[in-house]
Amino acid sequence: MSEDRRKILDMLAQGKITVDEAEKLLSAISQPSGESEQSEKPGKKEFPKYLRVVVEPGPESVKGEKVNIRVPFQLLRAGVKLASVLPVDVQGTVNEHLKEKGVNIDLSNITPENLEELLVHLDELTVDVDSKEEKVRIFCE
Repeated sequence: MSEDRRKILDMLAQGKITVDEAEKLLSAISQPSGESEQSEKPGKKEFPKYLRVVVEPGPESVKGEKVNIRVPFQLLRAGVKLASVLPVDVQGTVNEHLKEKGVNIDLSNITPENLEELLVHLDELTVDVDSKEEKVRIFCE
């Protein structure tokens, strides 16, 4: 483990920084030096790294627990690649079970290119749902 990583984790353990701040710092030190320069160039847009789902309890909520889910797009990419190597009969079984749960997709039609196209469209997406019980936000970062 590098000295920088250790310092960041120590600051997190001591409560000097938040988890989000630690993740940003760790991400910044893990980037190759040329990568940050490329993302600052005009015309080159960086894809979001995470799909976030945040549920904040409203004033009438009984438990008052906050939900904060962050799904890395790398995990979604890995899932798409995994689905492509499943045998055809297994894909059929998975498709049937998904359909029973209300998800009507065909795993054989999903490709990594589809996911990249989806990322282009999700980049500017923010969904806010307000109700008396909670506030739900779904967005990319």
